[in-house]
Amino acid sequence: MLSAWAAGTFRSLRVYNYRLWAAGSLVSNIGTWMQRIAQDWLVLTELTHHSAAQVGIVTGLQFGPQLLFLPWTGAAADIFNQRKLMLITQSVMGLLAIALGLMTLGGTIQLWQVYIFAFALGTAAAFDAPARQTFVSEMVGEEDLANAVALNSMTFNGARMIGPAAAGLLIGSVGTGWAFLLNGVSYFAVVVSLLMLRTKELHPTQRARLMRGSFAEGLRYVRGRADLIAMLVMLFLIGTFGMNFAIYTSTMAVRIFHADAGGYGVLSSMMAIGTITGALIAAGRTRSTFAQLIVGTGAFGLGCAFAALAPGYWYYGAALVMIGIASLSFLNSSNSLMQLTTEPTMRGRVMAIRMAIVMGGTPLGAPLVGWVADQFGPRQALAVGAVSGFLAALVGVVHVARTDNINRASREIPPTPGESLK
Repeated sequence: MLSAWAAGTFRSLRVYNYRLWAAGSLVSNIGTWMQRIAQDWLVLTELTHHSAAQVGIVTGLQFGPQLLFLPWTGAAADIFNQRKLMLITQSVMGLLAIALGLMTLGGTIQLWQVYIFAFALGTAAAFDAPARQTFVSEMVGEEDLANAVALNSMTFNGARMIGPAAAGLLIGSVGTGWAFLLNGVSYFAVVVSLLMLRTKELHPTQRARLMRGSFAEGLRYVRGRADLIAMLVMLFLIGTFGMNFAIYTSTMAVRIFHADAGGYGVLSSMMAIGTITGALIAAGRTRSTFAQLIVGTGAFGLGCAFAALAPGYWYYGAALVMIGIASLSFLNSSNSLMQLTTEPTMRGRVMAIRMAIVMGGTPLGAPLVGWVADQFGPRQALAVGAVSGFLAALVGVVHVARTDNINRASREIPPTPGESLK
């Protein structure tokens, strides 16, 4: 029974290309999480005096390009060879991380320079993300797409459990600069895996044509899909006001629990326990449903509420586990639903819009949440996240109810005179 479960849960790993890609991604994602922790710690404790607002600004600059370059990122994923596009973006991100690490180790790094690096990394990531997400279907095919998406999340969040703890140890022993350097090197694990793929075993999808108005075409497509609009609104609420974990956890660790860098890293790793659990649950599912989105967002709101009220360090860590499970359930279900219900030639643009909503909303939400944390306290900032989860669940409920009413009405419309009943 256990072997049958494992075979179903990890079925995408039977594909050579996906195994190779997943291994490279794991190494790279560990480095990415090391950099995230090191960057937040650098800004919060070395370049400012515990300014959550500055952490929010840096976070906003890093994720803002997802929204700023939206007209081009999704079209690039639909039009160009995704593997070659990722070879460029991954290399650029690796070089930027190495440069940031060298400047930090040299003691010359300043806050405004961190702003520039965050924006540059975010720009490369904005072009990388739609290509990376849609390339999964070329490696495993449509049948195993949902499973591969879930395993991608498990890889990402497995790194989330290792990376922050490793970053905490590195920061405490040799400094933040080494975390940036190691992240830069880790990007080349993905580059190597992309170069080693068996291109003849890929499942290429139909490419879109390079033409003016490609982005507008994607917007028109989404506008005609009520289910996509509802999912994007839910993603906007969670992504903008809920998923500001860098601010929540760093300020709770420093101000409320008086933890050091190691304690901060442990909290981030505890959340990863929840996200890995959520990814395993998602990988074992045969299909994704809209109901899973509603449950996930509602549980996210409850998790943030529990975290805001946590009386101690380990209670807060337990709440982070719940938040991790809920957020991954929601994100994975929305990812696979949007890809599987979207035409292949539109998939890159739809996923770019999705990523822009999730990550691009951060420039709006992160400074606001950071301001709330500075003015009223970290617990009040977490309350903002709780409200975002409950509102997202409400949007999902309203969409399902409206869809049910429309379907019911269409079934109850009597036939016109002379129309035969079938």
